[in-house]
Amino acid sequence: MKKILGMGNALTDILLQIDSDEVLSRLALPKGSMQLVDGGKSNEITTMLSHITPKMATGGSASNTVNGVAKLGAKAGFIGKIGKDAVGEFFMNDTLKNGVTPHLEYSETASGQCTVLVSGDGERTLCTFLGAACELGATDLSPEMFSGYDIFHIEGYLVQNHDLIRTAVKMAKEAGLKVSIDLASYNVVEANLDFLLEIVEKYVDIVFANEEEARAFTSKEPEAALDFIAGICDIAVVKVGKDGSFIKSGDEKVLVKPRLSNCIDTTGAGDLYAAGFLYGLACNYSLEACGKIGSLVSGNVVEVLGAKMTDDVWAQIESDMHDML
Repeated sequence: MKKILGMGNALTDILLQIDSDEVLSRLALPKGSMQLVDGGKSNEITTMLSHITPKMATGGSASNTVNGVAKLGAKAGFIGKIGKDAVGEFFMNDTLKNGVTPHLEYSETASGQCTVLVSGDGERTLCTFLGAACELGATDLSPEMFSGYDIFHIEGYLVQNHDLIRTAVKMAKEAGLKVSIDLASYNVVEANLDFLLEIVEKYVDIVFANEEEARAFTSKEPEAALDFIAGICDIAVVKVGKDGSFIKSGDEKVLVKPRLSNCIDTTGAGDLYAAGFLYGLACNYSLEACGKIGSLVSGNVVEVLGAKMTDDVWAQIESDMHDML
């Protein structure tokens, strides 16, 4: 079975169940919003809510993906950057606990974290402090990190660091790896379009995109976007929400229906679709089977809060997967 290496922002999700939305007003945080905060604001939030016991889990797009790959039974690793603090220590230990090999660099800056304030009605307000995570740079990479892996998966949130991405994909290709990228956000695609087109044409084998990202990347609607992307890489995947996902490689084109789900939170859905799909590739399954596994895993994660599922859910996924294949 092939081994998968991910690279992304090493973020720890810190979930806090707040007693009242008055807390949000006092912190000047719009309910339901998602925003970047600096170290001062992050400390203010932590101090004000220090009486609440947090629920913590490793997060970040590529980290979520490789954790899913490992839960499905494949070997996985992760490249990222953390601080020398309790949050960084948690990220390291939880990565190991999830069965992922860490390739983590250290910074004097505080570790990145995403504080999730959960209101009584289930609405989530997200505050992301990138910290050490966004300091990962080209000089932190070495050819040895890629040794022994077969597929290299990058989260799109990193593409603003052109030097990092260019260095990483070159090292991956020199080591004989297939390169996969999740476009992650339409606004990131729009801001880095020329660079992304260059990188995908030269180095990328697998592209994951949702409708908005595909449109930003190609200026085309989903199926036409799929054709365009498949023309410049080996495998194109365009996810179309409730209509499922389109997959194309060469002349082969597949539409995979979504798993019917009781959706309560879409956090991590794209990350876990990529996990299922890449696991399928690691097992040398057909494109249709890869898409079905991606749909199965993502369909389960939207039924829980956050991007992590219990061992019982993963066991059911494994059972459903074997029945499906």
